[in-house]
Order: sequence, then structure tokens, then C-alpha cells
Amino acid sequence: MCAIRRLLLTRHGGRRVASNGTCVVLISFLVFLVSSLTPANANNQRSAVAGGRSLVERYCSGCHAVGRSGKSRRPDAPAFRTLSKRYPLINLEESLAEGISTGHPDMPEFQVGPREISSIIRYLDTIQEK
Repeated sequence: MCAIRRLLLTRHGGRRVASNGTCVVLISFLVFLVSSLTPANANNQRSAVAGGRSLVERYCSGCHAVGRSGKSRRPDAPAFRTLSKRYPLINLEESLAEGISTGHPDMPEFQVGPREISSIIRYLDTIQEK
């Protein structure tokens, strides 16, 4: 018998208040809740953001301001902290996946995978001016 079900039965005088399916759902929810609140998840988030920062510093900082402050080296290259004022950051996913080839003439072409794209978007989200 599911431990949660036993607990519910003892709390309600032995009346049937939870089926096996309910136990599965409750356990799944609790596992999700606990895993989303654990320090490991927070470390993964920080790691993803740091990875995104590293990528934009490597590929983009030659022209763009990629942090919370600073000026872009090229006047026509927008500071990354202002990108969300132009369009939703999530819209960058497709452009990054296909390889951004527009922009300024000496903009490097590069390709990144889904994990790197997610890291870049997460990083960009942390630096946006509100």
C-alpha cells in the first residue's frame, strides 16, 4: 500500500480517500517539487547561465556589450542587455539554431546546439534591463 494512501486512510478514519492512481500522481508531484527546490537544480541553473555567458563572450563580445553594463564596440551592434526591448528573447532560439547570418558585415557565423542555445537564452534573460 502506498505510504501516502496509508497516511490518508489513517487521517480519515479508514475511509477510502485515495486510489493507487492518486498515489502515483501525488508521489510524482512531490518528486518534481522536491527536485525543483534542491540546490542541485539551482547549481544547474547557475551552470547554464555561466555557460551562456561564456559563449556570448567568446562569439559576440568583439562587437556587442554582453554584460549588464558597458558599451558595444560597434555602434550598430546592440547591447545584449537591451535585446528584450526589441523582441522576445525566446524568438532568438530559432535564429541561433539556424545560425545567425544577418546583422553587421563582420558578424561571425557560428552554430550551437540546443543545450548551448538554452544557456545563451538563460544568460540573456539575467542581464535584461527591466
